[in-house]
Amino acid sequence: MQCTPPYRTFNTSRYRCSNSKQMIENNLVMEQRRPPEYIIEVFADPSSVKDVVRGILHTIFFHRFFPSIRPKSRDILDLTLPFVDDVELETLIDQRTATLVRQLDTSSDQGARNTGVRGLMAVQFFEKKRRKAWGFMKGEEEVCWEQWTLDVTLATPRTESERAKVRKAMEAMLLKAAMKIVTTVNREKDHIPPITTSEANPFPYQIVINPKDNSWGARMGIF
Repeated sequence: MQCTPPYRTFNTSRYRCSNSKQMIENNLVMEQRRPPEYIIEVFADPSSVKDVVRGILHTIFFHRFFPSIRPKSRDILDLTLPFVDDVELETLIDQRTATLVRQLDTSSDQGARNTGVRGLMAVQFFEKKRRKAWGFMKGEEEVCWEQWTLDVTLATPRTESERAKVRKAMEAMLLKAAMKIVTTVNREKDHIPPITTSEANPFPYQIVINPKDNSWGARMGIF
């Protein structure tokens, strides 16, 4: 007679409940880690959009770029804005701004001119943390602690009267953006991580065109 071993039953409902609980806990952790986001409304015409975007980016980095720099300034429209004199950062700003402008130009050429041409750009700052896997330390992760989102609208004036109105609107917008940045960085300080490294730049950063909803999440790296 053949002996058949007893089957071990598997409680699938318990597994599903446990799995769902874990997913909820993971989502709560991710929500807790979501960094503050500050939105800057940007409005500019094709001839000024590059300078305006670069000016706003430099203003943000002037208050969030920790390496030692010499304070400099540049005139954008009728406003004097701070400028970060760092070759690597300036190159990145120029590259990302050029990419955004090309995207806006392409959208305008495709017929979105009448409905308004818009693009998004995000500046994200990260802190490095030791990453755990199954109870062991495993490399590092970069966790975003702050994000600035530029919501850029491209204006296309057709007459001299329209160009004068757009120019006035751009000047008001740029002043409002600069004041919002200064007010925010002076008020919002509690979320800034402590500096725990001797590196010249303790907080890595990136500039993203059309960021996705989860682009603020951790960036993984093995060191």
